[in-house]
Amino acid sequence: MISLGISSTDGKARTGLLHTGHGNVETPAFMPVGTAGTIKGLTPDQVAAAGAKMILANTYHLMLRPGAQTIADLGGLHRVMGWSGPILTDSGGYQVFSLARLRRIDDEGVAFQSHIDGAELRLTPAGAIQAQRLMGADVIMQLDECPPADATGQQVAEAVRRSAAWARLCRDEWAAPTDDGPAASQALFGIQQGGVFHDLRRQSADALVALDLPGYAIGGLSVGEGHSAMCRVLDDIDAQLPADRPRYLMGVGEPRDILAAVARGVDLFDCVLPTRNGRNAEAFTNSGRIRLRNARWAKDASSLEADCDCFTCRNFSRGVLRHLFMAKEMLGPILVSIHNLRFFARFMAGIRQAIAEGNLARWSQVVLARMYEMDNGGETPTPTE
Repeated sequence: MISLGISSTDGKARTGLLHTGHGNVETPAFMPVGTAGTIKGLTPDQVAAAGAKMILANTYHLMLRPGAQTIADLGGLHRVMGWSGPILTDSGGYQVFSLARLRRIDDEGVAFQSHIDGAELRLTPAGAIQAQRLMGADVIMQLDECPPADATGQQVAEAVRRSAAWARLCRDEWAAPTDDGPAASQALFGIQQGGVFHDLRRQSADALVALDLPGYAIGGLSVGEGHSAMCRVLDDIDAQLPADRPRYLMGVGEPRDILAAVARGVDLFDCVLPTRNGRNAEAFTNSGRIRLRNARWAKDASSLEADCDCFTCRNFSRGVLRHLFMAKEMLGPILVSIHNLRFFARFMAGIRQAIAEGNLARWSQVVLARMYEMDNGGETPTPTE
């Protein structure tokens, strides 16, 4: 069973070691996203070499193809992904938000119209757990309803009610005896909802904590509410979620959002930003983002980042990377994705060291000034709400 040992604290921020059946993960940690069972464009060895320890896949997409039973028949998700470390699977709850035009929701579950062939996929709380059990991830998520940022208080309250009821059904299915014993080696995380409404966030957290789950996620953020609103929600989580369980902020990968969340007690993060932006010629660096299609880089013989030890920075210049994108060579997206994953791994390592030294606030101030406030030749404007 999964567990989190806290090793140091700095205010609400904490470092720890997440113990799983497929290895340990130093926290705070960032998980690259392999939605359909692969980190797009990269081999598992490349992902591991970049410093990733735990990765994520998506139940909804894998149920559509190749199917949960097929994954089980092929040896389970670790074999399918070629990944020996820990894996987390989302339940499909995010698709309740992102595929709203293709789904119908009621208290029993969600009916999706497949974005692939139009066939209907019915996802229930028990079915989501059964699918994730078949696939064999280390951490599995409850089915939940994620409302959009502009939802009314009444709509968010309904999503909180429904998500709490589904959490209990997921817990019951997860805890039901199997041939390998209750829940085998998988850990179920509940998902807090509530939008930006503090009373609803508290209500959601109370319902989840009463279930005594191995871990807890903060859902329903990074859906358009803005940085300040996200921070106000996270201000309360240290008092809402147990200190001895891992806390996972879903779908958040912007560096300043990660720093704000870590300072408020979050341990785990995931996002498609490193690889999605990498495929679109945008590299993360400590001095801001570099958009490689910009003509200014055409004859630049320097690496993306002078102190980066990734394969890309050791072997390719900005000018060469720009050429690869302009020539539509697939090597360009691969190389920038490798660098971006390494950037996030180094970024998280820096956060852990700053917490251990009791210096997170000052370290964050310096990092944010470099990353967002410097002009960087017009590449990265200061973020606004």
